[in-house]
Amino acid sequence: MALRRTLLRGGLGGLAAAAVLGGGAAWWIARRDGAAYAALARETWRPPDAASRPVLRELVRCATLAPNSHNTQPWRFVTVAGGLRVLPDPARRTPVVDPDDHHLVASLGCAVETMVQAAPALGLAAEVEVAADGGATLHLVAAPQRDGPMAAAVARRRSTRLPFDPAPLPAADLAVLEAAGGADPRVALLLLDAPAQRAALSELVLAGNSVQLRDAGFVAELTHWIRFSAGAALARRDGLFAGASGNPVLPEPIGRAIFPHVFTLAAETDRMARQLAGSAGFAVFAAARDDPDHWLAAGRAAQRFCLAATTLGLRTSWVNQPVEVPALRPVLAAWLGLGGRRPDLVLRFGRGPDLPPSLRRSLEEVLVEQGA
Repeated sequence: MALRRTLLRGGLGGLAAAAVLGGGAAWWIARRDGAAYAALARETWRPPDAASRPVLRELVRCATLAPNSHNTQPWRFVTVAGGLRVLPDPARRTPVVDPDDHHLVASLGCAVETMVQAAPALGLAAEVEVAADGGATLHLVAAPQRDGPMAAAVARRRSTRLPFDPAPLPAADLAVLEAAGGADPRVALLLLDAPAQRAALSELVLAGNSVQLRDAGFVAELTHWIRFSAGAALARRDGLFAGASGNPVLPEPIGRAIFPHVFTLAAETDRMARQLAGSAGFAVFAAARDDPDHWLAAGRAAQRFCLAATTLGLRTSWVNQPVEVPALRPVLAAWLGLGGRRPDLVLRFGRGPDLPPSLRRSLEEVLVEQGA
């Protein structure tokens, strides 16, 4: 494999080679941790379970399965009379890639929408009240328990960083995606599946990718959230686990030692280009205003889209580089004819393979139960 050849000729020594090629204690530890990771992932990614009590804890567990930037899980949940309060966790900010907390608030929107979609399967109905600070309150009432495809999709959704099948989707599938992602009139959904559209957006993504990879602060922040080994992922239960991204799983010291040698502009440009070429289409979400209320709405719309895609057997993956790089954001907006709107989020979609899911922190770390 290319990675193994890089290690062996890169002067990193026999330790790296032994860790990658397997053998001895390193192999045994990796196997043990891999089995523990798989078991915890199965427990984490369960569908909504109406038999679970207390039901609010089960609803929060479902919320934590929502997509979020770098898998930082930047949320806190607080029980309140008649529902749950969803708040940002400032300790889990990513100030380099997300200096104004846009993605953080959008991640809260993904969590809120996950609870809205999971609630019927738990015998609840949810209404959302948005706060000026980017948080939200879910007002919950008992309702007839009702299973549905969107609730079932909560535990099957993945952000899959691999090439998909670029074949065009049937019009009926596109209509389902458009209905889900475009349900809120405050958030415009633009589906781009024509070859010329896909090529143009891919160029913007690659341009943004290049800017970010040349930014030492961006690379350092990203590296901080990477978990190279199953053991590190188990210890933290957050961040970007290498195995969930389709990358080799390595002992943590070895992974951090070799990362600068393999995470290069050329290698990452090639990897991203293959993912973009392997996409049936792209979805761009642009809210009517550039404020936390609308950032949260954009996150909700994107999660509805992701869940609807999952019900169709599709995979999704974030390609937010053109909205994360300030110089490219107005270029994207002008190309899409958004006027004064800020493009909020960008997804690629298509039929593709599965990957191991990432882990989530325990409820004890994210949930505050008032009066408990």
